[in-house]
Amino acid sequence: MVKKQKSGVVGVVMAVVFLLSCALPAQAFEVGARGYYWWPDFSADLRVDKNSIKGTTFSAEDDLGMDDESYASVEAFGGIGRHHISVMYTKADYSGDKRLNQPVVFMGKNYIVGTRVKSDLEFTMIDAEYRYDVLDLENVLAGFSIGIIGKIKYLEGEVKLKGGGHDESETFKAPIPMLGLGVHVGILADILEARAKIAGIGYSGNKFYEGQADISLTPFPFIDIYAGYKIMKLDIDDISDVYADIEFKGPYIGVSVSF
Repeated sequence: MVKKQKSGVVGVVMAVVFLLSCALPAQAFEVGARGYYWWPDFSADLRVDKNSIKGTTFSAEDDLGMDDESYASVEAFGGIGRHHISVMYTKADYSGDKRLNQPVVFMGKNYIVGTRVKSDLEFTMIDAEYRYDVLDLENVLAGFSIGIIGKIKYLEGEVKLKGGGHDESETFKAPIPMLGLGVHVGILADILEARAKIAGIGYSGNKFYEGQADISLTPFPFIDIYAGYKIMKLDIDDISDVYADIEFKGPYIGVSVSF
């Protein structure tokens, strides 16, 4: 099942790259695909209610024993002139196995102290992003640009707790519109470049933001190698009875092929 899912994702990315290459006119300066690998520090405080029964706020690390994980993202992108678009897919899975050191109410069920609880927390994220360069000095010296970003992050998650005779899970889904800024600075012609961007939104007690910065090296034509740092914060207030304060932050590396 996992292999089929990964194959499907690769197929979607390849299809997007192909469609971008067909849709953009001949003067398009870039179309390609990028892969990242991220090592984020992870923290999450969660609460799940059920039928007006208020749940317990618990720590995914301290109470459930979830550890940091690393995972990949894949992205297809294209651009013409001041216009840039991209679609990125990320999937993250966390799991824990620990005896509770405090009582937990989860989806209306009571998990008492000392209960061995096996837990899972899964995220699927699809990011569709558009950037328009309001200032474009790419033909001046090594290049410099500032762009306005509009994006939609589709977030789908699931949290599961199993133990003490209970086996409960809850899913939450949300399309999240975000606005932000992006900066590109050429350091050494087309060989060494720096990029940074930040985007976010807040509404009805929910807050989402993410930012990243990296340095890219182009050792060969069409190939870029990246190294950078990324942070993502999700404050969820009652999406499908789920309340969460989740943060990811850490370094990443990546490679892209573009034409």
